[in-house]
Amino acid sequence: MKIRLEWYYTPLKTKQSFFMKSDWMSVASSLMLHDDLEKTGRLKSIEFLDEQDTAWTKKQLIKFLKQFETEPHDVIAYIDGGFDKATRSAGIGLAIYYKQNHKNWRIRFNDTLELLEDNNEAEYAALHRLLMQLTEMNVHHQTIRIYSDSMIVVNQASGEWPCYEEHYLNWLDRIDQSAKKLGLTLEYKLVDRSLNKEADQLATQALEGIEIKSVIEKV
Repeated sequence: MKIRLEWYYTPLKTKQSFFMKSDWMSVASSLMLHDDLEKTGRLKSIEFLDEQDTAWTKKQLIKFLKQFETEPHDVIAYIDGGFDKATRSAGIGLAIYYKQNHKNWRIRFNDTLELLEDNNEAEYAALHRLLMQLTEMNVHHQTIRIYSDSMIVVNQASGEWPCYEEHYLNWLDRIDQSAKKLGLTLEYKLVDRSLNKEADQLATQALEGIEIKSVIEKV
């Protein structure tokens, strides 16, 4: 989670207060800056704001930091979807890397879906399944880096391209609602298919009827 500070400050030899705002920084850095400003004795008021413009108190942020190491964080996800036109079946694959309790972990899994219309919708289904998994893992108030080789999904989901297809919009609405509920900022990265082999293979295996689900510690 990134935090910015907004505060009113009264310089020496004047009674006038000035509004100031910081750049985005880590929670730990925001707490240190707050303490430094408070030591001056010229701080009138200060507010901690996250990337969703939600206000936090100092006490809440300290509690968040204490919980952080025991909860999944530094999450990176690779997603992919495949679609078989003949059977109208879709396969999705996900590989999620994260840290928890001072260890590195990886979750890999896939799934099959029916009643989708095309490959792009399968990609959206994979993205939605990622949000469901993050909900199960209690991942919240973080920036999640998501890697996909789908130009359409990355650009539409990030807001770079407009989306007019109703069946894609339905997925986008659910994804946005889930992210907002969890306090997540979704950061999309378009990658070449060669760099998304893990998720691609999982999606292909799903279409072949091979079910994969594993959680391992990465040494």
